[in-house]
Amino acid sequence: MNKPNSKAQRLAALFLLGAVLFNYPLLALFNRSALVWGVPVLYAYVFAAWLLLIMLLALVIEKK
Repeated sequence: MNKPNSKAQRLAALFLLGAVLFNYPLLALFNRSALVWGVPVLYAYVFAAWLLLIMLLALVIEKK
């Protein structure tokens, strides 16, 4: 019975991580007029954070 509880806790932690990553103070840090590989820094940050969350979610969901 401990296993589903730990998965739920990990998913809740990932939700909180996502809330922090996409919250105003962090987004304001990356709102610059610079480019990263031809993409604005804010867009690169949003897509990188989104990719990180998707990969971590897949890891938590698929882990047995």
